[in-house]
Amino acid sequence: MNGQAVFFDLDGTLVDTELLWACALTGLLADHGQPADEQMIVRIVYGHAWSAIHREIVTRFPAMAGIGLAAMAEELRPYYLRLREAGSIAIPGSVACLRRLAAAYPVAIVSGSPRLEIGDALNLIGLADCVRFYIGSEDYREGKPDPTCYRQAAGLLGVDPARCVVFEDSRAGVRAAKAAGMKCVALARPFAIPQDVQMADQIVASLEAFSCADVEGLVSL
Repeated sequence: MNGQAVFFDLDGTLVDTELLWACALTGLLADHGQPADEQMIVRIVYGHAWSAIHREIVTRFPAMAGIGLAAMAEELRPYYLRLREAGSIAIPGSVACLRRLAAAYPVAIVSGSPRLEIGDALNLIGLADCVRFYIGSEDYREGKPDPTCYRQAAGLLGVDPARCVVFEDSRAGVRAAKAAGMKCVALARPFAIPQDVQMADQIVASLEAFSCADVEGLVSL
């Protein structure tokens, strides 16, 4: 096979959680006496690493500046968990795709979420046994669209970035994958928050039918 590895983003690609995180963050801010427009918070959250989200929050809401990165994540988590109890977070077609590709390629998760949340989500959707490792916001300095996270993943596996395929759903994620020299498939689900993913090598509405043959076709371009 020409393909050497497959990398998946988490939020918005494997799990439908970014709106939950935005709602949770809006609730946290309100409880700190900092009411915020939910659509603005959605824009801050969508496609960005937690480090970048935290930086933007303390810039826009100076009253939150005394709460550090890890402390705010810990305080935010119960808000998110309460919202998550309402239903399943898995994106079924994406989960099925990862399982299928993991039988042929090493798979890793490259996410802007904290490692705690990545591990928790993988256990919840039953994919922990399919993933070689995961990289979270604690593992790199600059979040997507910086390509460091994807370069780091390729380095850990000792693979050629040009022979890797990335699955993303956001503009920042697609830009990170392409800047790392990788092929990128953008997931643009109906009714999801629209993103400019035109830089992707392929745009799909679902990963339900994406196969090893599709991976091989991409890396052969």
